[in-house]
Amino acid sequence: MGYARLRSIHVHPVKALRSLSLREAVVEPWGPAGDRRWMLIDDRGNVVTQRRRPRLALAAAELVPGGGVRLSAPGMTPLTVPVPRAVGTVTTRIFRDEVEARPAEDEATHAWCSALLGADVRLVHLDDPATRRPVDPRYGRPGETVSFADGFPLLLTTTASLDALNSLIARGEHADEGPLPMNRFRPNLVLSGTEAWAEDGWSRIAVGEVVLRVAKPCGRCVVTTIGQDTADRGAEPLHSLGRHRRVDGGLLFGQNLVPLGRGTVRVGDPVRIVA
Repeated sequence: MGYARLRSIHVHPVKALRSLSLREAVVEPWGPAGDRRWMLIDDRGNVVTQRRRPRLALAAAELVPGGGVRLSAPGMTPLTVPVPRAVGTVTTRIFRDEVEARPAEDEATHAWCSALLGADVRLVHLDDPATRRPVDPRYGRPGETVSFADGFPLLLTTTASLDALNSLIARGEHADEGPLPMNRFRPNLVLSGTEAWAEDGWSRIAVGEVVLRVAKPCGRCVVTTIGQDTADRGAEPLHSLGRHRRVDGGLLFGQNLVPLGRGTVRVGDPVRIVA
């Protein structure tokens, strides 16, 4: 491996909305501060994502002091949403997990989010990430928790592996779709200076002052085929991952991480492979 560095940091204040790039971030046990503490649910309490609502890629959420978010989308007036007061929770479902969350209180928020998608959806907040949702016990350890992320506190990718994947796409039948940008994969941490696919062999790494356990490779879904600037859907990268990165039925790109302690990571931090 070369001289590995933290190339970029990304958080997603509202799950499924576009990412926000940061110069530094505090890493908490359940993920980067401000990452996926909010999400949209439908009228049955199920999480709403780009899998069925690709238009979410066009909406953004900025972090505001105190944990709230400022929502914006093309053609809509921005709206600031504060953290809900402690007035009860609703049961939400993120795939196989049931998680208690606090609904945004202002009816204007409900109206804004529903207008965004043309459907009855509500915004909810994860008030207590330390206790609400354990990491998948097949890959987690006792006491490990996660935010509204798909399954793990952080997702790591590398620029070398993206370059390798784009080379595969360029030689395939959907070459016109490439090269793909990294935002298709919605990572938290992006590393440079590694060899392509080197992350497949890691089990523990240190990024600056934070040590992280590599829990499992990330199996990719249809969200990676959605342009994060256009909301248009294509065939890549799933077509090429299916041909070259299929393992036990999963199409792999990136690694899921669990922090082993708190700390701050900064763009440019050195990366050390512990094991």
